[in-house]
Amino acid sequence: MNKTDSIARRILGWKLNRWDRWYDYEKGVFIQETDFQPEQNLDHAMLIVEKLETFGYNFRSAGDSEVWFNDMRASGETLAQAITNAAYSIIENNSVVNTTNLWRKLC
Repeated sequence: MNKTDSIARRILGWKLNRWDRWYDYEKGVFIQETDFQPEQNLDHAMLIVEKLETFGYNFRSAGDSEVWFNDMRASGETLAQAITNAAYSIIENNSVVNTTNLWRKLC
């Protein structure tokens, strides 16, 4: 599972429908893999920010290459890449110890 796929499934709650698309149950739509590129598209990255804020994470940025979600800091070449990196760090850091609590929030 790559970074974008992990974010789509674990944070946004999208289900893998086929090898190249997800299904968003909240909106009832299919999302092609090519139509969701949060590392390259700031609008897509902001979907991640909005979703994480609903889970209680506070977002802040320092310029165009560094962001925080609560105490989770990440950087990237662009703001979109920094957001994506931070979101993926949240997934990685919560995957073992706090999985029950995280999944309650995310699903």
